[in-house]
Amino acid sequence: MTDLSIIIVNYNVKEFLKNLLHSILKASQSLSTEIIVVDNASTDGSVEMLKEKFPDVKLIANKENLGFGKANNIGLKHATGKYILLINPDTLVAEDTFTKLIQFFQNHPEAGMVGCKILNPDGTLQLACRRSFPGPWTSFTKVTGLSTLFPKSKLFARYNLTYLDENQTYEVDAISGSFMMMRKEVYDMFGGFDEQFFMYGEDLDFCYRIQKAGFKIFYVHTTQIIHYKGESTKRSSLDETKVFYNAMHLFVKKHFASSFIVEAILRSAIAIRSLFAFLGKKKLIIISVILDYIAFNLCLFTAQEIYRTIKPSWLGFPDYALWIIYTVPAVIQIIVASFVGVYQQNKLSILKVIISIAISFPLLTSLTFFFKQFAFSRAAILIAYILVFFSFIAWRIIFKQLFHKLLSSESGKQKRTLIVGTQNNAVQIAQKLKHKKTELRNIVGLISNSYKDVGNKINSFEVIGTDQNISKIIRDYKVDEIIFLSDELSYNQMIQIISSLRRENVEIKVVGSDQDFVVGKTSVSILDDIPLFEITFNISDAKMRAIKMLFDYTVALFTLILVYPFIFFKYRIASQNKTDFAEFILKVPYVLSGRYSFVGPRENYNNQNIFLGKQGLTGFWYYETEEKEEIEKLDFYYAKNQNIWMDIEIISKSLNKMLNKSN
Repeated sequence: MTDLSIIIVNYNVKEFLKNLLHSILKASQSLSTEIIVVDNASTDGSVEMLKEKFPDVKLIANKENLGFGKANNIGLKHATGKYILLINPDTLVAEDTFTKLIQFFQNHPEAGMVGCKILNPDGTLQLACRRSFPGPWTSFTKVTGLSTLFPKSKLFARYNLTYLDENQTYEVDAISGSFMMMRKEVYDMFGGFDEQFFMYGEDLDFCYRIQKAGFKIFYVHTTQIIHYKGESTKRSSLDETKVFYNAMHLFVKKHFASSFIVEAILRSAIAIRSLFAFLGKKKLIIISVILDYIAFNLCLFTAQEIYRTIKPSWLGFPDYALWIIYTVPAVIQIIVASFVGVYQQNKLSILKVIISIAISFPLLTSLTFFFKQFAFSRAAILIAYILVFFSFIAWRIIFKQLFHKLLSSESGKQKRTLIVGTQNNAVQIAQKLKHKKTELRNIVGLISNSYKDVGNKINSFEVIGTDQNISKIIRDYKVDEIIFLSDELSYNQMIQIISSLRRENVEIKVVGSDQDFVVGKTSVSILDDIPLFEITFNISDAKMRAIKMLFDYTVALFTLILVYPFIFFKYRIASQNKTDFAEFILKVPYVLSGRYSFVGPRENYNNQNIFLGKQGLTGFWYYETEEKEEIEKLDFYYAKNQNIWMDIEIISKSLNKMLNKSN
């Protein structure tokens, strides 16, 4: 009889699935196992990859996305093992995970289902791996934040059981659907998940039914896995928040509907939590609307005072109309901006703001023809809109500089990368990452498993530490990213190291089993650059070029009026030796002529039949490196990721360097 049936439901996470299968094969060498992958109509080549790389896997390819519970039920019908494991594709298991949990079942006949310690990619505990059912009090403490305020309180922290030691084994109400191991007879009794749940909630429901039947569920701390969490939902069109809270409503209706009071409390708690989740997801939109509303009315007030100074006979907006003046125009602007697409979840668009102002200004002024009682002064409105134009753009630029993490645009900061390994494969990965043109990385060094290697250089990469002092290396070298190779370390070792790094605030990634990709929480990186003509460059996009041109001409005009004459007189007429800052300012006329851009590549790449932008007065190349190979890589990276925020950041850093050199 098969020892263990492993069922994986996959949806568009090919690279994660490949890594998981590689770890499963290592973890099941002493067991008789069958692997069943149920693919929910993936479009990323998952099915083809499985047929080519893992022909022994039992593949069930659905024609549509049937959801998590229904797809698992299809896989469960084919399971023949004494034990069954349901596991998400965006996980990695340790070599001892299966054997330790099977041993636990053998030692605890009362156990019907078990889960293990589940870690986030940063090494922290994934709280969902041990939970209580969402009863009235538990839901109340969760939704009000009491469980977060008092994480060690048995009274307030029941939902995620944070008052319990994560390094102990104990019985729990529920475990995470990302990793559930059960006895075959448990499935035979219940027949799998309730298919009313499309995604989320089905694991809670399943655990609830198992407990009602007299089986026990355990959290087992002696082995651990990594779960990247939410990778499939990122690649779907589902509203994750909506699906999750709909599932919670269904769970409450199914199990607590007999009590009106209990159901009302739980539904209220879920609704409030759903509202908080919505507000958290839309926070940038809400902030943008509020700031636009305030800025618009401040501009109206300022315009009134300016025009009263210019024309003393005008007394300003009459008192009886103030409540309309300070509501309607701002609301019209916000409505127009919404239709234009100004307000987005993780993006601040200057071009769309300009378009919205260009629409709302004639719209508002034309409305005064129909409402003569509010036609107080078109001159004041004109002044107000000039102020609105600059203030709307200004606060977005300032906001972008202060709050990078709220926005999706990439900055030009190079990731400081540490590679755990010293063998040929590790060096090859380091070289691929160093020369990858579409991503910026600084390989700070290699990590060995022996102190005697520290200080040695392997193909220009220095061994700077061992797995024993990796935390110190991260702090000393300001590391942003750590990359593990599964052929250099066992998964047990890898997960142990990751667990020890939970306080270091670094991104942890794992190289794929074929060494052609790197998977992490935020991205999947293909290591070999695709041909240049297949890469989409922002610099070539018509909209991005229009924004860049407008930015260049606007900044150039202001510079020529406010700064250029002083520099010209000092360095051209007085013939003083030019500083970098002077060279920069004196070339500004070339921006207006169209020969240069403020930011761009150092060289002209036109002879390579690829457009990377006009040559720049500055760029990454000015302050990042002087190596020709690195400059070319930076130019390609800039062309691929260019946006107005990146230009502003590059100019800011360049000016800082120029002025420091002048002093």
